[in-house]
Amino acid sequence: MTSPQPEPSSGGSRPGSNSPEQEPGTAQEPGTAQDSSPVAGLAAEYAAKAGLHRTHDGRVDVLRSAGGVQGIAESIMPGLVFLVAFTITQDLPPSLVAALGTAAVFTVVRLIQRRPLTQALAGVVGVGISAWLANTTGKAEDFYLPGFFTNAAYIIAMVISILVKWPVAGLLFGFIRNEGLDWRKDPDRLKAYRLGTWIIVGVLALRLLVQVPLYLMGPDGLAALATTRLLMGAPLYILGVWVAWLVTRPAPAKDLTDGEPAPKA
Repeated sequence: MTSPQPEPSSGGSRPGSNSPEQEPGTAQEPGTAQDSSPVAGLAAEYAAKAGLHRTHDGRVDVLRSAGGVQGIAESIMPGLVFLVAFTITQDLPPSLVAALGTAAVFTVVRLIQRRPLTQALAGVVGVGISAWLANTTGKAEDFYLPGFFTNAAYIIAMVISILVKWPVAGLLFGFIRNEGLDWRKDPDRLKAYRLGTWIIVGVLALRLLVQVPLYLMGPDGLAALATTRLLMGAPLYILGVWVAWLVTRPAPAKDLTDGEPAPKA
């Protein structure tokens, strides 16, 4: 998802607009018919832009979809460096500079690797906004405040998508499964994708429920807030996407030769 970052991260290198049949290292969802229609092309392009990827056997590659190891590091390291620096120095400006420097290093690394800069640049901008806010207020805990608004925005957008019957999980997973937009014509598939979207909403809401009270504790809650931001960032996102993927699996197709359900990924 574009994948949910500051916390809901989606990143890593983005593939081109190849169709699912052509994308290296991917396979069509088992039991799904080949489709060379314009909808299928749109599906592949949308899934690529969303940062979602499939494994060779047609399953969602959750780790890669979260940006891979490098993408996850880009997501968590600036906040971790800020926490460590502030804990040691108790001085806000150098701690903010250290966090910004860490984000900048990842951008340079991507330049050297000749990889897309989207996630790294977004990280620099996000860290820059957080650092500016904390420096303006003089409160170290405000470094984490923008993430709350980002989470809330994702929650609102996903709830709206559910209410208008265009659930985000369907838009993302349906494309990976080569369902295009046909899943909207099937009440059972629509219901499954709405449930999958609610699961992701629940992940984002859980972050707010846990972290906002810690933020309101001020300096006393800073260490716990920073720690929970790390634990409930990429790891919780990966878990939420994986569970949503499992919950939205299509029902096994009937094998017409013997009447037994055919295996379904």
